[in-house]
Amino acid sequence: MKTSQTAMNLAINAAWDYQLLTFPNPAVGAVCLGAHGEILSIGAHKKAGGPHAEVYALRDAYVALSGDDVIALSDDSAYIHKYLREHHNNLFQNISMAVTLEPCAHSGKTPSCALLIRDLGIKTLFISCKDSNPIAANGISILEDAGVTCIFGILAEEGAHLLEPFLQWQNKPFVFFKWAQRLDGTIDNGIISSSASREHVHRLRDVCDLIVIGGRTVREDRPTLDARLVEGKAPDVLIYSRNNDFDTNIPLFSIPNRDVFIESSLEKIKEYSLVMIEGGASMMEATSSVCDCYLCYIAPRIGNGTQTLSRVTEDFEVMSAKINEDIILWMRKKQEN
Repeated sequence: MKTSQTAMNLAINAAWDYQLLTFPNPAVGAVCLGAHGEILSIGAHKKAGGPHAEVYALRDAYVALSGDDVIALSDDSAYIHKYLREHHNNLFQNISMAVTLEPCAHSGKTPSCALLIRDLGIKTLFISCKDSNPIAANGISILEDAGVTCIFGILAEEGAHLLEPFLQWQNKPFVFFKWAQRLDGTIDNGIISSSASREHVHRLRDVCDLIVIGGRTVREDRPTLDARLVEGKAPDVLIYSRNNDFDTNIPLFSIPNRDVFIESSLEKIKEYSLVMIEGGASMMEATSSVCDCYLCYIAPRIGNGTQTLSRVTEDFEVMSAKINEDIILWMRKKQEN
């Protein structure tokens, strides 16, 4: 069981790298284990319409086991499915997998992962969470009917945290607050986070349908709030302000196919599915009641700023922590016992 937990932890960590970026799909991770429990591959679902986590993990495991690199760089899900079925040569008979979510039975934009796992001959599957989506669910029935041993509940709590956004935006908006800070807590005066972190923010903007920002930030920073670093779309903007005395020459007002709202309430959020809030202490306090999750980029530098979030009082539970050029924390408010 320890091996399965280690593998599931790797799968969950891989999925967090793409949290929300898979909208409207869930973030999912997968790991292939060799005959002796060694890690063969780690995969994650990267974007809606692309290969699922299982497919990436199976692709990379096949390349490692066979030495055949024809599909090594492919992101074409249907092609990978077809190639693996035609060339697997029973390589997967002693391979097991850890997957954060029940493999899909449904064939839509991508083929069914459950059918592929069955057809490759994998005998054991460790799963964190069942799929509650009736369209994609019942992959386990397919696998168990084929004799695959399916073991649920591996790191179930961690897997459930990963799924929270997906489950929520089925019925109501999922709202997260994003900010960047230095090690001294300062959040103002110039660029703070690394280029990789800024690109990550733009990827998030590309999948969000609304950004909420305060009037003070608009007046002082004159932002664009687009996704130009990834050549993505610019979401609608809600400027949360009691006054509407804005210079409409500010870049954010000139983006095609974007609606900009200036309102003194947050009711507009209810009309959207995935919402990012950007701002400082005032915005964090004002939006506390609507935020489901918090994303913080901590840059390894000190100085050059004066403003902090220090007047805000909140305890957070860390769901994911990554160290790249910055420290990236996904958090939620600590739950009272």
